[in-house]
Amino acid sequence: RGTFDILPEEQKYWERIITIVNQILTAYGFLAIDTPIFENALLFMRGTGPFTDVVQKEMYTFRTRGGDYLALRPEFTPSIVRAYIEHGMKSWPQPVKLYSIGPVFRHEKPQAGRYRQFHQFNLEIIGEGGALNDVLLIQLVFLILKKLGIKGFNLQVNSIGCSQCRPDYRKILIDYYRKQRKKLCRHCRERLRLNPLRLLDCKEEKCRQLANNAPQVIDYLCEECHGHFKEVLESLDELDIPYILNSHLVRGLDYYTKTVFEFRLEGQNPIELAGGGRYDGLIEILGGKSTPAAGIAGGIERVISVLKSQDIKVSQESLPRIFLVQLGELSRRRSLKLFEELRNKGLKIAEALSKDSIKSQLKVADKLGV
Repeated sequence: RGTFDILPEEQKYWERIITIVNQILTAYGFLAIDTPIFENALLFMRGTGPFTDVVQKEMYTFRTRGGDYLALRPEFTPSIVRAYIEHGMKSWPQPVKLYSIGPVFRHEKPQAGRYRQFHQFNLEIIGEGGALNDVLLIQLVFLILKKLGIKGFNLQVNSIGCSQCRPDYRKILIDYYRKQRKKLCRHCRERLRLNPLRLLDCKEEKCRQLANNAPQVIDYLCEECHGHFKEVLESLDELDIPYILNSHLVRGLDYYTKTVFEFRLEGQNPIELAGGGRYDGLIEILGGKSTPAAGIAGGIERVISVLKSQDIKVSQESLPRIFLVQLGELSRRRSLKLFEELRNKGLKIAEALSKDSIKSQLKVADKLGV
C-alpha cells in the first residue's frame, strides 16, 4: 500500500520536472548530491526531532542482521547535513548550495497526494545566515512552479523565532492552551506536552478555532529575528513575489528557526507543493560546528497531480522519423548496424526486429505514427 509504478506514459511528467529543476538550480550554482536512502535511525531522531510526527509515527525503521538500527530516509535534510559534516564541506567556499532529487519514505495512511514512497526535489543552502538565502530558496521554487505552468498557487510565510525568543513564546502559548485543554483534539493534548508549536497548524476544526485566538509568535520575536524577517519580506516585495503572512505556519520539524515558508494550492483540499525554512541549529545538533542553513523541498507527485488537474500539456518525446522494416535473418542483422549509423546522425529511429512479417512491422510503425 502507498506505493505505485511510474508507467511509460507517465515518464514525460517526471522528465519535465527533473529537467526544469536541473536547469534552474545548476544555473544558480547549486551542486547535485545523492545520499543513501537508508541511514542510522538516530540521525533522523536527533535531526528531524524525537517528538515530531515523522519520527514518532511515520518513519520506517529496522534492525539489520548485524544489529544496526537503520531508517529509510523520511526527508533529505539530516542526510545532507550529515554529508556536509562528514566530508568537511565547512572548508569549501561558503555557502554550499546543494540539491537532491529522489524517493523518501513515510508510513502514512495512503490517500490522494500522499504515498508511503514518494519523491522530492530538495534544495539546501548551508554556511550563511543572511535573509537573502531564505529568499533565494523561495525564488527558485517560485521559478520552477512558474516554468512548469502551474497556476493559482500562493506563498505563505512566517517567522517562528530562534533559541533566544522562542522559549518565552512557548511558555505563553502553553499557558493559553492549558486553559483550553478540554477543547483540544486527542493529538493536540499530546502535542501540548511534547511539541506545543504544532498546536497552531492542527487541521481539526475545533483546534483551528482555538488557534485563531492564540498569541502570535511574530509579536514575541527578538530584535534579530524581527530584522531578519523584515528583510525577507522586503526582498520578496522587491522580486514581485506575492506572499501571505500566516501566523499559524510553523512546519512539522523541530529544527526550524526564524523563517518558515510553504507554497500551497488552495481549494476544497489544499495541496502543499513545497515547504521549508531556516535551520541554524541543526548542524550543531548533529555534531558539527554552529553553522547557519536553510532549505526547501517540493513534492514531485503532488506537482504532477496539479499538472494533470490543470490540464497542463507536457510535450511527448519527438516521434521517430524512420522505421526500419526488415525481412529475413541477414536483413535483421544489417538493421542493427544501420540503426546505429542513423542514430549517430541524430535521427530518431524505431524498429520491430523481433517480428518476421512486413505486415506486422508496418502495424507497429502505424501505431508509432512514423
